[in-house]
Amino acid sequence: MKKLIILASIITLGFSAYSQDSLTYYLELAAKNNPTVLQKLAEYETSLQKVPQVGSLPDPELSTGIFLSPMELVGGKQVADIRLMQMFPWFGVLKNAKDEMSLMAKAKFESFREAKLQVYFDVQQSWNELQKVQQSILISEKNLEILHSLERLSLVKFKAASIGGGSSSGPSTSGGNQQTAASGSSGMNAMGGGNAGNSPNSTPEAMPSSPMGSTGGSGLADLYRIQMEIAELENSISLQKDQLQTISARFNSYLNRKPQTPVQLTEKLITDSLNFSMETISDSMLLHSPMLGMLEYEQQSLDARQQMVTKMGYPMIGLGLNYSLIKKNPEAMAPDMNGVDMIMPMVTLTLPIYRKKYKAMQEEVRLQKVATQQGYQAAANALQTEYYEAIQLYQDARRRMKLYQNQADLANKSLNILMKSFSSSGAGLTDLLRIRQQTLDYETKQIEAISDNNTAIAWIKRLMAC
Repeated sequence: MKKLIILASIITLGFSAYSQDSLTYYLELAAKNNPTVLQKLAEYETSLQKVPQVGSLPDPELSTGIFLSPMELVGGKQVADIRLMQMFPWFGVLKNAKDEMSLMAKAKFESFREAKLQVYFDVQQSWNELQKVQQSILISEKNLEILHSLERLSLVKFKAASIGGGSSSGPSTSGGNQQTAASGSSGMNAMGGGNAGNSPNSTPEAMPSSPMGSTGGSGLADLYRIQMEIAELENSISLQKDQLQTISARFNSYLNRKPQTPVQLTEKLITDSLNFSMETISDSMLLHSPMLGMLEYEQQSLDARQQMVTKMGYPMIGLGLNYSLIKKNPEAMAPDMNGVDMIMPMVTLTLPIYRKKYKAMQEEVRLQKVATQQGYQAAANALQTEYYEAIQLYQDARRRMKLYQNQADLANKSLNILMKSFSSSGAGLTDLLRIRQQTLDYETKQIEAISDNNTAIAWIKRLMAC
């Protein structure tokens, strides 16, 4: 029953901040199934079982001795001797031991909380990466459709130029001959027959074929360039799909599922917002950090252990009874005492005269306290460093989101203008491909900025332990 209550508290803690239903569902699965979380939970429950162990008295000692030949006494024959002894540690030792184990159990619970929060962050980080790659694939596929449209348009223009060039070659030649004859007659009338024969050579025949050849070659080169862009983008999409499978496998590992299990993603990458002030984040981080809480409980447990070790250097007291079983002796000289069993209360006392081990135990606890204090300071410094790194990532992501949103809008407007120009005149393919690549880059970087923003917020919430 206690385990169910703990699991229920795990699942409900901190989910109010997440607006994406799918993510909340996967966080619940991680809390229930993640091996690391379940390991830390089992360690915490194990530590709880140590409290009654150290808080109990030592087992009483029962010893029995039987005389193979009854021992002659004044009042009979002693047959057996039974002794029962209970040892008691010095006053307060058991209480200090229970306090130490209780505080260590609390430290284990904080370790369990730390593992749970880390798994939550890992799940959210992988989720954001999955969303980023999926949105990048959608953007790339949209750009691939644009390139296919340009390919079809270039192919139509190339075929039209080829057909136009072939049909105009015959008439242009006859026209050229007619023009030659006319120029020749006019030359003879105006300048004389000597120059008239040289004036209408091959130049008029070559001029009609020159523009046709350049148009066809340019159109074919444009088609090849577009096909090269298509091949590169298709390769990029294939790489992104492979990345999606790899990240999905890592994501499923946090949920303790098979790597090939499908992950249901949202259609759109939602931008999270941070509803905390910087001062609140810093204060909550140091106040609610599970790692710092664990070290604090360890420090308190060492204080209790120090008191226990000090008192362990004092004597232990033992209380008991000695029962002598006496059989009647017919020749006894004291008939009133003949065959009467004897009961003897006993008190024992240990003598802790070998002080080296007790001094070593006290020194061990002192050094452990020093190590824990240094560990606490190191953890606090690491938290502060993580805090500034998370804030930097958050602020940088917010700036990039705004920048690339504006850049993507401008690039899309330029792309639409160049698309219309290329459709009408067939000119400006180089600028069109360059703007298309810029549009793809800006939209992809915008998705990366949103993913970094969500990851930074998840990181900050993990530091705040909420």
